[in-house]
Amino acid sequence: MVDFSVFCVAQILFMRNLLAMALLISAGAFAQNFNDRIINPAVPFLTIPSDARASGMGDTGIVTAPDVYSIRWNPAKLAFVPWEQQIGVGYTPYLESVITDINLLSGVYAKRIDDRSAFSLGLRYFTLGEIELRQFASDPGALAKPNEIAIEGAYALQLSPFFSMSVGGRYVRSNLKIPQSTQVDTRAAQTFAVDISAYRQGPWLPKQGHDGRWVWGFNLSNLGPKIAYDSTGESLFIPTNLGVGIGYDWDYGPDSRLSWVFELNKLMVPTPKDLNDDGFVDGTDLSLYQDIDFFSGALRSFGDAPGGIYEALKEVVWSTGLEYVVFQRLAMRAGYLSEHRDKGFRKYVTLGAGFGLKNAQIDLAYLISTAQVRNPLENTLRFSVSFDLSSLGSGAGL
Repeated sequence: MVDFSVFCVAQILFMRNLLAMALLISAGAFAQNFNDRIINPAVPFLTIPSDARASGMGDTGIVTAPDVYSIRWNPAKLAFVPWEQQIGVGYTPYLESVITDINLLSGVYAKRIDDRSAFSLGLRYFTLGEIELRQFASDPGALAKPNEIAIEGAYALQLSPFFSMSVGGRYVRSNLKIPQSTQVDTRAAQTFAVDISAYRQGPWLPKQGHDGRWVWGFNLSNLGPKIAYDSTGESLFIPTNLGVGIGYDWDYGPDSRLSWVFELNKLMVPTPKDLNDDGFVDGTDLSLYQDIDFFSGALRSFGDAPGGIYEALKEVVWSTGLEYVVFQRLAMRAGYLSEHRDKGFRKYVTLGAGFGLKNAQIDLAYLISTAQVRNPLENTLRFSVSFDLSSLGSGAGL
């Protein structure tokens, strides 16, 4: 028989990954019925920003200037990158104020195929550290190293001088199972997902003292089958998301450029609720929720909130960001993200900076929570580095 402490560790580990935000919520801060309607998909590491540039601008990236990390935010932007090929790596500590060995490591590679198209490959590795399991005091113990990984690729094509679209795919593997006995299914869960995105950057128009242009785009990401952690048939939705954004660029010549973006994001996952209208949320509703397939779940997510359109609007997260680039070498960034208190209560200010070096760019980001709920990335310095492989010897710019 498995010791109860081992079972608790397994459950805590699973919930730590699945409900990373909820782990830091004070038990008395909110009424229980608020948490009943929070959407908590599986593999939430897919929603953690993996590059410091976007993180410094309020976790925006759908309509920011194209860069090597575009595969994570809007792959369609890749069709407009000005360089031939780049690589980028990022490191994000997670829950650093609670535990030090949980982090997200990422790497990306992007290359132009010709003047109208490009492709990108990426890898994300999320480790939950080491957990020592013991069934009794004298047990020497065994180490478990749960982790999750995503391997992704995307292709972008310009359909006009100002408009592009992209399709991408992603393989996701979530190894959260802790072996407890030979009778327990300990296989890692896995699934796949697709991305569809579009991006338009308008022509530069002369204004008083500068040139300006509007940009807009959307990204439908992680559209794919649910993921199962055991052989019982119970499965969980992955974080399918629809993001849209608009922005404006001010170009003051070779010395400076200012960009502003505003983005909206909505998880396309059904809201947990009383599905059989008996006045209670119980096991029957859970069973009915399990019967919803990923595609119909994504479609019904726009109108299934128990509170109607008012609650559906609560599920939309908005964010905005600014970036000011000087001499193509120094970037200063700031942003803000807001999520309704009934749906997770993420509210934070972000600050960031970028430094263009010879053939490289270093980006830093820092998050300051403004909500009563502590953020897993609060007071954490994140960084990413990109290298221009196509301009060795000429210096990289921002």
